[in-house]
Amino acid sequence: MSVTPFPNPPMLPAEAPIAMPVQNLYGNPPGAREVLTSPHGMLVKRLLLLALTAVIGLAASSTVRMELSRDGLDWVEVALLLFFVPLFCWIAFGFVTSTIGFLKLITGEHPGFTALPSPASSLRHRTAVLMPVYNESVEEVFARARAMANSIAASGGAPWIDFFVLSDSNPFHGKREEAAWRELAREAPIKVYYRRREQNTARKPGNIAEWVRRFGASYECMLILDADSMMSGDTIVGMASIMEERPSIGLLQTVPMITNARTLFQRWMQFASEAYGPIASAGLLWWSGSEANFWGHNAIVRTRAFAESCGLPELPGKAPFGGHILSHDMLESALLRRRGWAVHMVMIGGSYEEFPPTIVDMAIRDRRWMQGNLQHLQLLGASGLHWASRLHLLIGASAYLTSPGWLLLILTMIGQVATRGTGGFVTLAPPSVLVLTLVLLFGPKLMGTIWMLADRDRRRSFGGAGAILRTVPTEIVLGMLLAPITMVTQTKALLGLLLGISAGWNTQARDARRITVREILPDLREHLLLGAALAGTAWLDPMTALWLSPIIVGLVASPWLISVTSSETLGARAAAAKFFRVPEPGITEASSGPEPETPRTTDQALVEA
Repeated sequence: MSVTPFPNPPMLPAEAPIAMPVQNLYGNPPGAREVLTSPHGMLVKRLLLLALTAVIGLAASSTVRMELSRDGLDWVEVALLLFFVPLFCWIAFGFVTSTIGFLKLITGEHPGFTALPSPASSLRHRTAVLMPVYNESVEEVFARARAMANSIAASGGAPWIDFFVLSDSNPFHGKREEAAWRELAREAPIKVYYRRREQNTARKPGNIAEWVRRFGASYECMLILDADSMMSGDTIVGMASIMEERPSIGLLQTVPMITNARTLFQRWMQFASEAYGPIASAGLLWWSGSEANFWGHNAIVRTRAFAESCGLPELPGKAPFGGHILSHDMLESALLRRRGWAVHMVMIGGSYEEFPPTIVDMAIRDRRWMQGNLQHLQLLGASGLHWASRLHLLIGASAYLTSPGWLLLILTMIGQVATRGTGGFVTLAPPSVLVLTLVLLFGPKLMGTIWMLADRDRRRSFGGAGAILRTVPTEIVLGMLLAPITMVTQTKALLGLLLGISAGWNTQARDARRITVREILPDLREHLLLGAALAGTAWLDPMTALWLSPIIVGLVASPWLISVTSSETLGARAAAAKFFRVPEPGITEASSGPEPETPRTTDQALVEA
């Protein structure tokens, strides 16, 4: 069965309303259904994760405390410990998660690498693919929509899957979008619809909610994209068939890989994602179980589950911490689980997204995410949430508190050196703690390197052993330079939010452009001043300045790092020299994504993950 293109396609289908009530986050929790896809032994897994994190964190903090308390603890040393303990536990948590993921992947278990179930013949209900857009490049948006529509049809999903472009764009963009939609809809092998809202109430979650309330009853599931998302037809059809087979699943989140990398920064981030991301994702999947997270895109959601669970209230107070919830996705997964719907993550091929082209564009997006994630701190006490969902919310919020935490720790350690007058950093951090810190920071990169080299086909997909062994040290050096830039940038952003400056909602920059050093210098005053101040510690204690040298170099070199990595030309040269090589994406207009590494049944992947 196929859909024949027709000359006068309707802009929208007939409306099929469904209620989507606003949720009471602090009243009596709603009734829940039984989760049938929860993997075995989840409590033991989570307790093991937390116990290992605590053991590593407490061992290091106890060693530092004993070193500091030899002559008694003063207030500076107490402050140092207060910063050190949570920050060390934070990196320990990431290391333990990556180690578990590495052990799963290297032994061939491949949690979540699942063979997609039988194709479109298994579908019995309709699915809508939703692409929200906001003043994006019209040509690029509809090129992606065309590619996915053709791929869905080639996978046999045309009778069951419709495509919606949901616009929040201004009238000027809207006219161009409508013209592009008409051209696509006339020739597309599946039904493609277009709708533009006049009022952009509540941003993307308001956009999705408006569609649910108008058309949701006609569709069993909705697959939510971003404007820069790409998914293969086989993956979309396969995810819809998973939802058919497992009616207790409310949401299925993929792990998208980066595509369309052009600048040196994008290629660098793409390599890091492909090289180290799988082990972190496998570890995350291992302990998340049926309480996984939602990243807002490249995920399929059961429409009625979303409607009954995810009507978002406004937070009390004014922006930036009140008003509409910005990081809606993480809360929506928690609310789905609160109603008893399972939320799973799967690691499958054919799911892609673009990445910001420059460090500056990443920082702009990061500031918006920071504001949304910090809003979650006031939602930790919401009634009825699963404790694993609360952990996800806490992790997301605390991720943006670590940068100012590291800066305060560094300044406190400098203050401690100044008050002691002798010893420097070496006496504050015993050799065992320094070695452990290096293991925690660079261990996941080493494990990712071993994973890339361990399999012949995988090794070739990354350009061969030589390319891998050249790229990993380069990526580590670049990462060390970027870390202090991110630390200061996120600290500035946090201070801005505390002063009441909201991140706003602007169109995300996706086009590559070279940023000059002169252009970026005015925005890096704080970075350069801090770098100079830290370099001045050489007069206080040369050994302290030596330990701080990676941070100093990163801050002082920040304008040049931002400028160089924004270059598309250098990105192409790096690729030609076999730096930052990654497996080729497998999506075309009528082809699927890369095959899973190990064939597995859907039930096996979800229950054993």
